[in-house]
Amino acid sequence: MRRLLLSNDDGVYAPGLRALHDGLAEYAHLRVVAPDRDRSGASNSLTLSRPLSLTALDNGFYSVDGTPADCVYLGVNGVWDERPDLVIAGINHGSNLGDDVLYSGTVAAAMEGRNLGMSAIAMSLCGERHFDSAARVAATLVGAAENLSLPPRTLLNVNVPDLPWEAIKGVRVTRLGYRGPAEKAVPIKDPRGRTRYWIAPQAANADDGEDTDFAAISAGFVSITPLQTDLTRHPARDDVQAWLDAFA
Repeated sequence: MRRLLLSNDDGVYAPGLRALHDGLAEYAHLRVVAPDRDRSGASNSLTLSRPLSLTALDNGFYSVDGTPADCVYLGVNGVWDERPDLVIAGINHGSNLGDDVLYSGTVAAAMEGRNLGMSAIAMSLCGERHFDSAARVAATLVGAAENLSLPPRTLLNVNVPDLPWEAIKGVRVTRLGYRGPAEKAVPIKDPRGRTRYWIAPQAANADDGEDTDFAAISAGFVSITPLQTDLTRHPARDDVQAWLDAFA
């Protein structure tokens, strides 16, 4: 059986992680290493200022007092001799669509696995009800993963509509959409009268065209978007060089 490393950003006690584990248990040997608390929005951050604690829990999972990327790093390069064949992050409580991938700890956990040489999948449910549907999608992908050939530094970002299994219409391979500029922070007063700020809600979609992840989920399809960890905007390199040459 294949060896899978599971992690998330919602924390080691999150129902989505348990659903993912239970949905994959009969298909692979599983190791679960996840944050000891909710670390949503942690992105790709690593803890470099202190050592990390890896704690075995009664249910066989391991918790880490760090970020999702920390968890995957320890799950691959920690105390175990066997390296996993595949890293799966999730099931996230809520979508990771469009610009979300820049902030998502779920995507970051999968990306850390890819950076360490593993194949990797980020799994998200676009809601908080039908985790069983997302777990079935994950099991299907794991069953076919040996036949998947991706370019180097590539991972899959999978979003599942929050629907019963029989209501999901199918699967679409998509590109990332994107939202408009973020709104202003929301000020509030704390009990001592000091002003605090909430990060504003997500902005409206600026690009949710037919081939985007936004459109697939809205239509009731699973969205699978290949992501690359190379953020270089290669076509712009000549433009930047020409801009620099103007100063020569």
